[in-house]
Amino acid sequence: MPRKKENKIDSKIQEKLEYIGLNLDKIPKRLLDYTSISFKALKDADEKKFKQYRYINIKDIEILMSPTNHMEDIKTKYERAKPLCYYLDSKNEENIEYYTQFLKLLNKVNLFKIQQVEEEQKMLSKQIPFKIKFTGNYLWEIYYSEAQEKYFMIVPTEDSDYSTFFYILKKKIENKKQEKIFVPISLVDYEEKVFTKDEIRDLENYLWVFTKDYPLIYEVWDKNEKVSVNIVGETEIYEKIRTLYKISISNKKDASKFYKLLKALFILQTELPHYYKFETNVNEIGELKFSLGNSKIEYENLPEFITEQYLKSISLRNKTIDDLEELHIKLNDLKDESETLEKEYISKEKQISTYLECKKTFFGKVKYFFKIGKKNKKTEENAISNSKEIIIEEKKEKIKIETHNYTLYELEESFKELEQNEEEKKNLVMDINALKLKNKNLKKKIENASNYIEEINKHKKSIFEFWKYSNKDAVVELTEGEQEDLNVSKIVKIFNFEKDFEEFGKTNDKLQRNIFTDDELDSCFIASTDILDLINKVANKKIDSKEISEYLKQLKNNKQANNDIDENDEEAFNIFGRINPIRNIERTIGNKVHRESPRNKYDILDIKKGLKGVELKEKIENIIKNINTALEKNSLEEDLYGYIVCSEKINFNELKTLSLNVEEELNEYLKNDETNGKAYLYKIYLPKRTNYVAFTNIVFFDNKNMTLPVGMDLSTKILVDLSQLEIREKGKKVINKLQIEEENDFAKIEVKEIEVKECESRNGSEKIAR
Repeated sequence: MPRKKENKIDSKIQEKLEYIGLNLDKIPKRLLDYTSISFKALKDADEKKFKQYRYINIKDIEILMSPTNHMEDIKTKYERAKPLCYYLDSKNEENIEYYTQFLKLLNKVNLFKIQQVEEEQKMLSKQIPFKIKFTGNYLWEIYYSEAQEKYFMIVPTEDSDYSTFFYILKKKIENKKQEKIFVPISLVDYEEKVFTKDEIRDLENYLWVFTKDYPLIYEVWDKNEKVSVNIVGETEIYEKIRTLYKISISNKKDASKFYKLLKALFILQTELPHYYKFETNVNEIGELKFSLGNSKIEYENLPEFITEQYLKSISLRNKTIDDLEELHIKLNDLKDESETLEKEYISKEKQISTYLECKKTFFGKVKYFFKIGKKNKKTEENAISNSKEIIIEEKKEKIKIETHNYTLYELEESFKELEQNEEEKKNLVMDINALKLKNKNLKKKIENASNYIEEINKHKKSIFEFWKYSNKDAVVELTEGEQEDLNVSKIVKIFNFEKDFEEFGKTNDKLQRNIFTDDELDSCFIASTDILDLINKVANKKIDSKEISEYLKQLKNNKQANNDIDENDEEAFNIFGRINPIRNIERTIGNKVHRESPRNKYDILDIKKGLKGVELKEKIENIIKNINTALEKNSLEEDLYGYIVCSEKINFNELKTLSLNVEEELNEYLKNDETNGKAYLYKIYLPKRTNYVAFTNIVFFDNKNMTLPVGMDLSTKILVDLSQLEIREKGKKVINKLQIEEENDFAKIEVKEIEVKECESRNGSEKIAR
């Protein structure tokens, strides 16, 4: 007779059993029922890549337990899996091991995590996250058996997190009708209700070309079993600035439109890269949009766009045909000129060689004196007046413009013809330039030869003078000419943040440690803080005593909040001046340990209870002098771009901190921005020799112990006095950046409109007019 096992349950386990509503002595029949599951995984399927997200009824999910971990392949997990009823059976001896394992899982699970899953599913029942995937989606191992048309969950018992399993168990016990959960389905392919698999594969490749990022594409079913394809990815909207985008398509008609649009743009950009590079942006709801210059491109205006571009190509082709005709005429004229010059030069060269040969002997000199002259002149005239051979190129006919819609194929062929014409034009220009140089050199050679012949003829007045002259040695420079000027513009080195910043930081830090005084470094540090606004107001005399007093009051309050002022002693807090009693504390910069003290704006400004507004103003004026002196000591060795992001248009007559990293500057602004207004992104070109201060490590720390690491590890910004530059706006554009809190899957998305203003500047004698 089998021995009846006594169930002794730990109090912690009992608490968790009560939370999920499970009575081990009275297991609900629905948890013990089991339908055999037949499942065959797709070949080469990636278990970590989800293609479907669905709302499924909890009652329809069968639970299997597998003594594996989630890293093992699905075949192993499935083959070793047993139904949940094995793990809930404490009565049969053969299942005691499974039952014990279940209690272990219950002991390990964290109730708080189960509650988190429950809260997450409550949110998911109301709203699908923007990115589709959510915080704990990787914990759901739910599969679909086509044979039984049934969902099942595999629970690896050797993992560390079982919150999703116990959540499902809790809901099964509650047995609420039609309660659904939103989960990814593992190892299922696209059902092709909207896009086919081939179209999805094409979309991934097309979008990569435009965004340089492979998108995530999901089929998503809502609670009413209506499917939509959701495409989520990132795209570059300006330089290195990227934004999220999301496209949701729920029917074949819209899918066909989107696919055709992408395919058309893909063909144009890949087949005609010299003419087309489409820009991406997002609209006010975060959808991906395309444009070319100032023209927005959508499926509805695609026929008009193609027609417009075709007509543009015809216009350009007709222009190149005119140019080619002119260039052919010019080339033929130059060929004729070259032929004439060559004959003239050969004639003169022959006359000179005859003279050089004749001067070697007495009889030769006499023969040349009496016979050479008129004969050569006649030969030269005959050479020059020789009939010209006219080369007639086949004339290309201009293309007539007809008013009708054009196809993408016609547009592509038209631009390819234009490309051939432009290549021919380029080659003709090169040939013309080469002939120009050749003719120029021939003229120079003819001039040299003519001068030499003229010199010979000067001495043919008498045989004796000619005899005397011909016995001299003369250097004949017939081949003197000029080299071809390729007219290639010089390549100017421009600072590249990714490649040059590290070296830029080290070079500037070493330099500023040597050329800046302690007072200048303190003043530059003040300019890196929120005191810069006060500095500019004092420098431009746009502040009164009342406003100064308000600044001082705020500084005192901030210092008090930082516990830097002793309420009980008005003098004691400043008795040691700038001495830091904990100077040798170890700190880390860029993974390097140092023992230096950070600069403190309250100490530098000497903020104390008795300080008056007029005294603060004097200190700020002194700081301005130090900053100006420091700026004069350092100037750019190469051109670079600096960036400022702000909520309003900036004043170019002030000291400004410019970031060298546009992406970091924008993200930092958006993170702290609490307004709903438009942001401005200024891209300012700073030419070589612009005075500046780099916010290197020495600006933020002293180096009394000589342990401070070298570089710009704490900032990517520089200080520039824009009033010393002549700045003008040369272009602008509007971009949209989608913002979403990464740690919150259900955060409200916000699309921020950013107006980019590109500015150029000159310094010193190179100033430009506004």
